[in-house]
Amino acid sequence: MHHRELIGELRMTSPDSVLVVGASAAGLSTVEALRRRNYSGRITVLGDEVHAPYDRPPLSKQVLSGAWESSRAALRTDEALGALGADFILGDPAVGLDVATRTVRTVSGRELQSDAIVVATGVRPRVLPGSEGLGGVHVLRSLEDALALRADLVPATRLVVVGEGVLGSEIAATARLLGAEVTMVGPQPAPMALQVGPMVSELLATLHRDNGVQLRLGVGVAGLTEADGRVTGVRLATDEVLPADVVVVAIGAIPTTAWLADSGLQLDNGVVCDSRCRAADGIYAVGDVARWNHEQFGGLVRLENRTNATEQGAAVAGVIVGDDEPYVPVPYFWTDQFDVKIQVHGIIPTDAEVEIVDGDVSARRFVARYRKDGNVTGVLGWNMPKQSRQRRQDVVDGLADSTRVPSVM
Repeated sequence: MHHRELIGELRMTSPDSVLVVGASAAGLSTVEALRRRNYSGRITVLGDEVHAPYDRPPLSKQVLSGAWESSRAALRTDEALGALGADFILGDPAVGLDVATRTVRTVSGRELQSDAIVVATGVRPRVLPGSEGLGGVHVLRSLEDALALRADLVPATRLVVVGEGVLGSEIAATARLLGAEVTMVGPQPAPMALQVGPMVSELLATLHRDNGVQLRLGVGVAGLTEADGRVTGVRLATDEVLPADVVVVAIGAIPTTAWLADSGLQLDNGVVCDSRCRAADGIYAVGDVARWNHEQFGGLVRLENRTNATEQGAAVAGVIVGDDEPYVPVPYFWTDQFDVKIQVHGIIPTDAEVEIVDGDVSARRFVARYRKDGNVTGVLGWNMPKQSRQRRQDVVDGLADSTRVPSVM
């Protein structure tokens, strides 16, 4: 049994009040699911940003490209938020939590007490040491980040994207479509190698090259060069310097848990929770910040994707109102780059066996199925969303047949 499985006793009745810390997609999903379950108690949502909840996947695509006005990223209209009957307190970050009294302190000095607390504070981008305060250096997590980067990306800008994961690959594709000269650098051999394995990452490398992205992969970054307070280049581990007018750092993210350092909660690459996403009696975590015991994976899992934010929020709402079911999702993420849409159900170990089960790789429309130790762990669709969704059941069956799925999370 998981070492935190017996935290407190399950409540027989719903709490009178719920405080959601994080006006995020996961936080909003929790609130909406509570109301769908006819929860009638007081709900407060505390957000560190001044914005009402908005969607993050469009930031690296539609918002960065200018196809969307920033307002289109809003998850709900003001009317829909008002209909939830929740008190939204925005622009006031949490700075501490007293677990015993379930009280959250904020920057402005507020003390918010509640019968149940849901931590939905997400993640913050990793930064390159020495890059803070340097002009032309960007990360991409918030709406302001996306708008600031867009403002710097006039055509013919020499952009270097540091990071070859999902976010770095999406930014590189969007910036290339805006006319920037784009170079992607990172230690992995191909774009998204850790997320999709060698076969598909090589196809992504070809896609990016065919669209004019320069790839300098398989080499680390030593630092940045600057002049007069603005970045001028990216220094590789080989000591070569790639000239840059603008640099985007997309090297992963860190769970936003510093505000919980003195709380007594277990913090280890996120807020550690049991299989019901419970970190302590009456305290839960959802979304990117939550690391919970996935009973089918046989260990702790933390997922940074939009689908999990919605599903985990709904699951925790259920626990709050009295459900007693473990949260055991099949991971899912998608990415859009140039004219390619990729969907991944499950997980893809880098050493998994791969077979094409629909379509044709040469036609650039296919579904690949991945096995590890004989069990299906994931399916990936390349421009075949419907077919990949139909193959999701293979992953569900694989999880049911396995006592432990190899995890990359």
